Amino acid sequence: MAQIVLSRDEGIDSALYRFKRKVVVAGIFSDMRKNRHFETPIEKRKRKLLARQKRRRHQKFR
Repeated sequence: MAQIVLSRDEGIDSALYRFKRKVVVAGIFSDMRKNRHFETPIEKRKRKLLARQKRRRHQKFR
């Protein structure tokens, strides 16, 4: 769980910025997006196949 501690002189904008950055670094947002809906095994295979194809296509140009 991401937590930040506010200092006395810190504004809400900077605290919110720090919190958002901490959530992204911890991977919470991507995990939440991934688990938002139930995925059937067929959909999971299809998603992984597309990701594998995308990685292969990207490696050819390097």
